[in-house]
Parts: sequence; structure tokens; C-alpha cells
Amino acid sequence: MKRIRLAAVSFLNARPITYGLERGLGESRFDLSFDLPSRCADALCAGAADVALIPTASYAENLAAIPDLRVVPGVAVASFGPVRTVLLVGDVPMAEMTDVALDGASRSSARLLQILLAAANGKDRVPRFRTVAHDDVLTAASGTTGALVIGDASFAAADRYQHVVDLGQAWRDHTGLPFVFAVWAGRGDVLGSDDIMLLRQSLADGLAHRGQIARAWAEAQGGAPALYERYLTDNIRYRLGADELSGLATYFDRMLDAGLLPARTRVRLYESAYDRSAEARAADAATAASEPAGRAAPTVDALLADAAAGVRLSPDDAIRLYEQASTLDLGAAADARRRALHPDGIVTYIIDRNVNYTNVCVTRCKFCNFYRPPGNKEGYTLSREVLARKLQETVDLGGVQILLQGGLNPDLPLTWYEDLFRWMKANFPLAIHGLSPEEIRYIAEIENLPIRAVIERLVAAGLDSIPGGGAEILDDEIRHRISPLKCSTATWMEVMRQGHALGLRTTATMVFGFGETPRHLANHWETLRALQDQTAGFTAFICWPFQAEGTRLKLRDDTTAMRYLRVFALSRLYLDNFPSLQVSWPTMGPEVGQVGLRFGGNDFGSAMIEENVVSQAGAVFSLGADDIERYVRAAGFEPRRRNMRYERLGN
Repeated sequence: MKRIRLAAVSFLNARPITYGLERGLGESRFDLSFDLPSRCADALCAGAADVALIPTASYAENLAAIPDLRVVPGVAVASFGPVRTVLLVGDVPMAEMTDVALDGASRSSARLLQILLAAANGKDRVPRFRTVAHDDVLTAASGTTGALVIGDASFAAADRYQHVVDLGQAWRDHTGLPFVFAVWAGRGDVLGSDDIMLLRQSLADGLAHRGQIARAWAEAQGGAPALYERYLTDNIRYRLGADELSGLATYFDRMLDAGLLPARTRVRLYESAYDRSAEARAADAATAASEPAGRAAPTVDALLADAAAGVRLSPDDAIRLYEQASTLDLGAAADARRRALHPDGIVTYIIDRNVNYTNVCVTRCKFCNFYRPPGNKEGYTLSREVLARKLQETVDLGGVQILLQGGLNPDLPLTWYEDLFRWMKANFPLAIHGLSPEEIRYIAEIENLPIRAVIERLVAAGLDSIPGGGAEILDDEIRHRISPLKCSTATWMEVMRQGHALGLRTTATMVFGFGETPRHLANHWETLRALQDQTAGFTAFICWPFQAEGTRLKLRDDTTAMRYLRVFALSRLYLDNFPSLQVSWPTMGPEVGQVGLRFGGNDFGSAMIEENVVSQAGAVFSLGADDIERYVRAAGFEPRRRNMRYERLGN
């Protein structure tokens, strides 16, 4: 069998990624070589390598040459704050630099610097750039000429120059997101699931031996082993999770805005890894089932302490905590987890508008007071004139997004949505967070097209992300009881899986209060967490209780604020791979939303300009941006505006 040619980066920060490979892991499958980041990308583009650890900018720039380029899930060289090895250095401050020498070894860092300088100085005051050889960049800074120093030379540069800007920290300050410097990438047909597991195992081996890597590097290159070990442990993040994917999407959009890319780019992951993830979960379940029966179960306090520290809960753990833990103890554990994930005390929110473009729907859900069946005189589909008025008002009020959802209208073909999206993008600077999985499924059904093909066409027309509506409870026993004509759990998840595979970011929701048991709740959380393990495509989770007023489904369940807080806190503890949890003040009220910020929440949702669905079922709360900021500050946090990717925006 022909071995897969791997081109890996020779810098210290890549050594944990290649640690296992260098020690014989997968030696029958891989042929490993080392070079500078840009040369690895060139080798991949030229066909001299099958898979390469490449700068993320090179991924975006090489898509034209390799349209089926894919990224290995879960592995990256990234930072969330100081990276220490990507520095702008000079004799004068950044704002006074007239020229910058760029290290040609990494395109990602060079593009990042261009973006940050334009943001700091303005597009009209960006210095002149010139590329120098990697070995010469350290001496290129002089007078008003700065230098971009990357890789191991940065350790010396930090002490050599008076003015030093760490680009990892600068990006975090600018966006609130991690920066991804490099990823494994290759053609779509090169790697199978077993190959991807070997690459992940190589990283796992390296992370377990960072001290050994640091000592070997110090022996070969000089320097203090403790310095290198702290760098590999504290400064470099090696995961490619939901936050990293959001940071990468933001980076690509900033490159596009700066004229550094010809078209919008989305990261496409190797989907072959998904099947293996399912096998791994099955193996984990079998291992858990084989544990000795006599082993004592952990106490509730121990479960809470473990969950607060990030230890993964099982469905049985969640059920036990739901049934036995006190509400305040759940809240305290969730708050500890929130502080670990979001230690800066910032609570985000977004300004958007929920536009319900049609209320005509064939699904006839018992819990919905919004829909009208086809032919009903109260049914509507908004005209372009009405939509234009709503969208322009959103722009005028500082909105950045339209949450576009509606009923399943048999008179609206796929071309209607394509034309609508193109018109919206041509006329309004608003992101389209649009069409729930159920709407996308229905469009695919009436068009007799695969779900993936529908999403591809919607993305080409302007769709930016998919909202998590229509999830209710992701357990078919409950779904069939409350909405028998709606899609199954498997179909809802397949829409999200396909959206993630195409590079879209999505959200996930839960509506409880339908008489579900704790087992149903745990099934919902586990279903979402399992997909997030595979794709890292969800940015946030939102839950709220069923609003019964005026619906055909009579309320027979606990939908109080106390139960909401219990479910919300457990959501934070169980969904350990979801970066953000959004409080539901539109259904619970802003005061309960404030309490939710101490029960695991880090986001206050939307200063919604309009909402028509839950408001018709009894939710009557309404807040503007100033109101949200006042409530957030009163709860002890600092408010910041964001977009759907959780990129922080200027107020």
C-alpha cells in the first residue's frame, strides 16, 4: 500500500502534533517530512505532499487549486491570548511604523498582521510590507521599520526590542476569539477514518509528553526547558473546537474584507472522521458497561465537583443530578464551569431581528399558536416592500443579523428562498441566520433534493448560519406526541450535520415542559454533545420552557423559573463542548435571565427588534440594547455586543 506523504512544520509548537508519528505511530501508513509552514503549503499545492500542516491562510488561498481541500477535525496550532512566537517587534510603537518586514515562513501570521494593522491604524495608514527570508527577519527591524517574527526566533526577539506586540493577544483583544495558525489539510479522498484517528493519537501522545519535548528542544537548540514547557502548555492550544472554528471563520471574513481573498471561504472538515467517532462512543459505552458492579457510585457532591472541573457527565449522571442535587448546588457548579470557560467576566449579546417571513404551515404542531394552515385567511407571506422596511430599520438600530424563520409553506419553492437571500445580501449589510432544520428538510422534500444539495444552494445564495429552532425535545417519543408531522430527531440532526460539513456554524435549542422525563432531557443533551464531538459546529445552546397560552397543547408540566434554572445549569454541566449558553429572558423575564448568568450562562441573547412566535404563546418581555446592558451590569458582568460567531464587536 502506498504511504501517505505528510509534510509537517519544523517549529517547536508543532512537535506535540507529530510526537507519536516520529516514534513509529502509523509508520506503515505515513511518510513524514519537515519544513517551514509556507513550504509545507506549497508542497501540498504542488502535489509533493498528500497532507500537510499548513498555515490557515494557505488553506483559504489554496482552495482554488484544490477545491476538495479538507481539514482534519480536532487538531490545530492555535492560541487564545499570548502566543509568544508570533510577534511584531521594532524600535518604535506599531502606530509609528512606516514599513514592516514580513517573515515569509507563514502566510497566516502575515495576513493576521495586515488585518490588525488596518484595524488599529485605519486602512489608509497601513505600513508598507516586504517579505524577507525566515533567517533574516530578526535583524530586519530598525528605525521605523518593524518586523514580524514567527517561530522559535521569537523567544529571543521578545527581549531584544523595545516595542513588542503579541499577535495572539492582539487578535483576542480585537475579536474575543482564539486564533488558529495551522491545521492538517489534504485532499478529500486521501485520509480515511483510521488515518485521522492516528493523527489525533499522535497529538494525544505529544500532549502527554510536553515536558520531554521541551527538554529535547532545549538540549538541541539551547534555552530553558521550563520556558519551552510553559509555552507548549500555557500559550498553544491544540484543539480545533467550536471557538477555534469561529475564530477561523472570523479570520477568513476579515481577509475577505481586506481584499486578501477573492471569495468567502469556509472550513470543510474530513467527514470520514464522523463514523469513527460513533464507533469510539460505542466502545466507550461498552467499556462503561463492563465496569465492576460492586464499585460504589460517586456521591452527588462528587459528581458536581467533577462536572464543575470539566469532567464529562454520563446520561445516568445527569439524571441523578437532576433528581437529587439541590437547585443552588447545581447553579454553583454550573457557575464554576462558566467561570472556567469565560474568566473575563464579559457577557455578550447580539442586536438582531426575528423576521417570521410566513405563518403558513402544514405541520399543525399542537404547541404552536403562530401558524395558519394553507388557505387560511389569516395566513401571510411578507412582501419585499415589508421586508425592506424591517431590514432597513434593523440596520438603523445597529442590528447585525436577521433571524429568518417561518412556517412550512408549500407555495414557497427553493428558488423563492434563493432569490430572497440574494436580494437581502445585495441591499442590506446583515448576516442571514436562517431556516431551522425543519424548514430545510421541508424544502428538500418538496423539491425532491438531498438535504445537502439544498443547503449548498442556500449558502451560495447568501445563507450564513442555521438556527437551532424546531428541536423541542430530541427524543422521538416526545416529538411524536407533540408534533407528529415534524421531522424525526435523526433528520433534525442530519440537517445540522450537513450544515457543519459545509462549514456553517449553527445553534442548538431545547424546549421543555411537555411531560418529558429526566431521561428524555439526558437523551437530548447526549444527542447534541455527540454531534458536537464530531463537528464542533454549534456555537451556543439555548433552552426555555413551553409557553402554553392559546395553544392546543394544554400545560401539564412544571415550567417555573426554578425548573428552568435547574435545566439550564445541567445544560452547562453536560454540554462540555458547547462554548456558550444563552439565557432566555424573552420567555423567563430579565430578572431570571440575570440569575441564569450565575447558573452557567455567559450570553444574554438578543436585543430583539421583533419576535412573533413565543410572544403569541404568552411571553411578553421586551428589551433594547441599553436595557440588556443595564441588566448585565447589575448582575456583575461587563456587556459586549457580538455576532453569531461570538466575535465581539465595538459597541
